[in-house]
Amino acid sequence: MTRTGFYSGSFDPVTHGHTDIIERASRLVDRLVIGIGIHPSKAPLFDNDERVEMLEGETRAIAASAGIPIEIVTFSDLAVSAAQRASASVIFRGLRDGTDFDYEMQMANMNGQMIPSVQTVFVAASPEVRHIAANLVRQIAVLGGDVTPFVSKGVALRLANKAKRDSPV
Repeated sequence: MTRTGFYSGSFDPVTHGHTDIIERASRLVDRLVIGIGIHPSKAPLFDNDERVEMLEGETRAIAASAGIPIEIVTFSDLAVSAAQRASASVIFRGLRDGTDFDYEMQMANMNGQMIPSVQTVFVAASPEVRHIAANLVRQIAVLGGDVTPFVSKGVALRLANKAKRDSPV
């Protein structure tokens, strides 16, 4: 039986924090599905296709190293429903601090009540990436700051190009 895991987020942009969780989750399953949440009320910096492309680029080496397939999907409903569609038995959630834990614990309990066959596994962020938040990375990039400590070179380039294109000059 193939053990499938599901890891979701907005990935706007994908950060070293995300890839830390992806890398460690990939060692625990036979197949990992990464779900990009699409919410009509949110206005992401990167469109859906750009986020898929970024994740494909960032996960290629991780998949090869772990020897598993990593698939990227988008979803616009509940993450637990998307996990179930992907045949996942586990949802991975990254934790940076106690605030994340409180929120994620509440979500895990609600997801478990809705679809008991899908379990949630918390993965503590590695100390070197624990402080990274995608929303802060976006702000730094838009304001012209250096994001290279927080994202790969490829993502940093995309952020710089996006910031130039969207700047009001």
